[in-house]
Amino acid sequence: MTLVTFLFYFFEAVVALSAIALALVRNVFYGALLVIVCLLALAGIYVMAFAEFVAVTQILIYAGGILVVIIFGIMLTSKISGKPLVVDHTFVLSGLTVAAAFLALIVYAISTQTFPEAKGTMQVATIDTVGMALFTKYVLPFEIAGLLLLMALIGAAVIASSVKTKS
Repeated sequence: MTLVTFLFYFFEAVVALSAIALALVRNVFYGALLVIVCLLALAGIYVMAFAEFVAVTQILIYAGGILVVIIFGIMLTSKISGKPLVVDHTFVLSGLTVAAAFLALIVYAISTQTFPEAKGTMQVATIDTVGMALFTKYVLPFEIAGLLLLMALIGAAVIASSVKTKS
């Protein structure tokens, strides 16, 4: 077994185990930490697939940005109520049934699909071409997404604030 194969299986196992643990954990804070572990392991798989830009984006945006906001919100919420957020697992059997049905549907869809052979050379998008397209052709959607994320952050801060308004 080569080092690359070992690393791929290692990252794959980390992703699978953290996803399973996420479904079984009761504390929301630990769930957010497991999501970070899962996203970082996915970034490792992206690096091994020579998709470095996607891996860096995964780390910066998801693991570094969004989950920090989620953890910040969880910590603020638990500080206000004085107790940790806990999730009760009341519908385990129905959840497992739905998950098994979706797994069977995905396995059936993939097994009946015919994948065509790749012909010719594949055009590789480098970071330079992605950056130029993002800031020229797709600048409006990029700015709108930034504004939406800023509004969501401000809304989360307002909801989490402990300042009461007079009615």
